[in-house]
Amino acid sequence: MSDRPNGLTYAQAGVDIDAGNQLVERIKPLARSTRRAGAEASLGGFGALFDLKAAGYDDPLLVTTTDGVGTKLKVAIETGIHDTVGIDLVAMCVNDLLAQGAEPLMFLDYYATGKLDVEAAAAVVAGIAEGCRQAGCALVGGETAEMPGMYAQGDYDMAGFCVGAVDRDKVLPRLDAQKPGDILIGLGSSGPHSNGYSLVRRIVERSGLAWDAAAPFDDQGRTLAQALLAPTRIYIKTVLKHLKAGRVSGLAHITGGGLIENPPRAIAPGLVARFDWNAWVPPPVFGWMQEVGGVSDLEMRRTFNCGVGLMLIVDPHDLPEVLEGLVRDGEDAFVIGELAKA
Repeated sequence: MSDRPNGLTYAQAGVDIDAGNQLVERIKPLARSTRRAGAEASLGGFGALFDLKAAGYDDPLLVTTTDGVGTKLKVAIETGIHDTVGIDLVAMCVNDLLAQGAEPLMFLDYYATGKLDVEAAAAVVAGIAEGCRQAGCALVGGETAEMPGMYAQGDYDMAGFCVGAVDRDKVLPRLDAQKPGDILIGLGSSGPHSNGYSLVRRIVERSGLAWDAAAPFDDQGRTLAQALLAPTRIYIKTVLKHLKAGRVSGLAHITGGGLIENPPRAIAPGLVARFDWNAWVPPPVFGWMQEVGGVSDLEMRRTFNCGVGLMLIVDPHDLPEVLEGLVRDGEDAFVIGELAKA
């Protein structure tokens, strides 16, 4: 092919291949830091392999999840704080795997933007790698898409994809094992996690506070943005051992739909969750949002996690071992109710 002196280049069309290559080099050590048994977590190929036998599974089923971070990204973009939303991305996927009883094994991400900002993208991927380390899964690949004209200046979006495994006899929920009187354990959240941020942003707008103002509900000296960008908690390492031991018959990740819509997905027909709404004190951010926004109790409970990031269903016989084990491992764990006949 001959050179054309006035010919267009991809860079002139808005796509910087060199910037993309620079980002890949920046994230290679991040991916290597997430290596685990069964995965080498090397980047650059067209796909990723995983050895289930090396991971210790005898009769495994594969479980897959995909999710995003939603409009929480708008807070990160508007404030330039990009290093925590990657943790959210991983958390939203791996906590869903837990609801099936599965262990997360490998993770892939999709990052799309109008013009690639290497520093911002590298900060996002650093968060993804941190989330993978917390979850014990390998970051094995992903896709960075630079699409001029698709996104406004500085905007980006991302999605996560996770593959996990569970031995056939440990799949959750075990509906036939559930009965009235089974105990509901809640695991504390760090705040709204990654749900309800369209409402969160409206409440902040109504409050009149700037993102860099001191968070009025926070005792750690954080700005409003920093407090509301607190990453979603990842519960894998403290909860998985109890799932593998067969001490949990159901588990709900409390995401969009809150404590109204998520628990029924883990509960057998003919049973319902009876919550004691006074059994725990939600993080102060929820009280602040409810007051400033004038949000009803029902709307709070079906929009936000209200301080419960994960709900476990256990037999009363197993309650002491599970609850004490979770607390010993550093979880804020508490009884929030029980199963009852519908």
